[in-house]
Amino acid sequence: MKYEDGQWFMQGVSRNHPDRLKSPDELIAFVDRVGFLPLFGNEIDGFSVEDWVCPSDWWTENPETDPWEWRCIAARSGKVAYGKFFGKKAGFVSLKWLPCFVNYRRDGYDFDSRYEEGLAKRREHLIMELFESHEELASYEIKSMAGFGKGGEKNFSGIVTDLQMQMYLTITDFRRRKNKRGQEYGMPVTVYATPETLYGEELVTSAYREEPEESWQKILRHMEQNYPDATEAEIRAICG
Repeated sequence: MKYEDGQWFMQGVSRNHPDRLKSPDELIAFVDRVGFLPLFGNEIDGFSVEDWVCPSDWWTENPETDPWEWRCIAARSGKVAYGKFFGKKAGFVSLKWLPCFVNYRRDGYDFDSRYEEGLAKRREHLIMELFESHEELASYEIKSMAGFGKGGEKNFSGIVTDLQMQMYLTITDFRRRKNKRGQEYGMPVTVYATPETLYGEELVTSAYREEPEESWQKILRHMEQNYPDATEAEIRAICG
């Protein structure tokens, strides 16, 4: 997404471009192939979903062609991880690369250890302890159960984003609320779960045997090979 002449506009490719992504299945396969990918454009050319779709396809609400809808389909597929993983913005990580991101971003700590060492915020702990007894929770459920909102804890959005950046939470779905009669209403809300719940602890923590810096070097080398014009500072700003 670029800002020119006082307005924002989407980047992307033409409808007849041979490499254009045309479906959610193609998106998932593309993430598997490249390893990890932000949703929207950034300083690194070609390193986003936006760069590989037709700009006019966004926000049409057609799940077959709209990349905004694809993110929902990909998140609930269980085939890739989705969340605010790139500079506090949304994107995808393949299951092959997920352990590497987990080890680097967590700096080798599971959440309980991080909290015991005084490295995690109290408000982060209020949220994460909910997932000890719940496999998944919608954002409004977390806010209520953890005491956020009017007269309570502050900065819910920022805390949840930080937990995604640290790879302790991921987005598993977007769902509308239901009333007492079971009827859906309102806009879809984000549903969160831990990576361990979604993909299994064995896979998620499989890179714990290496130093976090070693995991970072793998990410860095992968980016340098695939995006040779990107500087290390740009890579670190988005992936670090």
